[in-house]
Amino acid sequence: MKLSPSRTALLAGLALLAQPAFAEGKLNIYNFGLYTPPELLEKFVETYDVEVSLTDFAANEEAIARIQAGGHGMDVVVVSGYFIPAYVEQGLLMEVNAPAMENFANVADEWKSIPTDPERKYTVPWVWGTTGVMVNTKVYDGDINTAAIFLEPPEELKGSINLVPSMNDTIDMTLRYIGAEPCTTDRESLSKARDLLLAAKENWASVDYPSFEKFINEDLNASIFWSGAAARVRGLNEGFAYGWPATGYMQWMDHVAVLSDASNAENAKLFMNFIMDPENAAMISNYTMYNNGIAGSEPFMDPALVSAPELAVPDELKSAAIEQTLCAPEAQDLYTRIWTELTR
Repeated sequence: MKLSPSRTALLAGLALLAQPAFAEGKLNIYNFGLYTPPELLEKFVETYDVEVSLTDFAANEEAIARIQAGGHGMDVVVVSGYFIPAYVEQGLLMEVNAPAMENFANVADEWKSIPTDPERKYTVPWVWGTTGVMVNTKVYDGDINTAAIFLEPPEELKGSINLVPSMNDTIDMTLRYIGAEPCTTDRESLSKARDLLLAAKENWASVDYPSFEKFINEDLNASIFWSGAAARVRGLNEGFAYGWPATGYMQWMDHVAVLSDASNAENAKLFMNFIMDPENAAMISNYTMYNNGIAGSEPFMDPALVSAPELAVPDELKSAAIEQTLCAPEAQDLYTRIWTELTR
């Protein structure tokens, strides 16, 4: 989840680590930008003598469009949980029977089955987090556990608010804010949500995947944001804090899957098993600053990350979590109409 990426054709330096040829072939990974620890791939190369390449994308929609077009050359894709059905329905994922993998025993009980892959036929956990709001508390010292930060902004934040271009998350949180349910097709509720967003837009600075520097330098002082990314920003500017809107915030998990046309399927399965090792899962968390779904990983995690406030949802706000969902076609079409009007 997920900032603007920089494309990597071949992970720099990996070739120097292998001996002396790549006897076991290749592995081509397709993942969100700033979401793959270089040291994880280095360790995989050293362990399995496999040549690894990494290609980044910005959003689930971008990734699936490239895969649908064919000729992509990828073996492994990281996909958000709510997007898994779109891949499965189109036959884009290979059945891998993750529970039969040696390290699947390390998966925490709450993640052994997920609504969009209940038997874990296709996926294993990568990381999980939330989408809420991030605010510079040096500028605004009021309640930040509210979607009013971007929907009815306080005077102090007007003109320095960013909205990450995540359509479903934005509209879902807006619907909850007005007392409606996500994925509704009720025109009155959707019209009310649209009007609120259009009025709020006048107070935003941007709809973008902004660089961290814009927050660190305080050109932007608030945003819809992801928990792990917010932890990174706070590490560079302690004025920023992360909030979970009490009316509803998003909870999600991203997963690793093997593409049905993978050229290196066995290496892809090795990688899936590899990342379910607690030490390797901790490596992913330490880099991305998100929780992982692997039991026993915490002792290997950075203590500062384990105690990071962005990763610990307050007990009184846990019930406000909204599971990310890809709406039914009718609702999704109505969302798209609102989003098109909002972003044009």
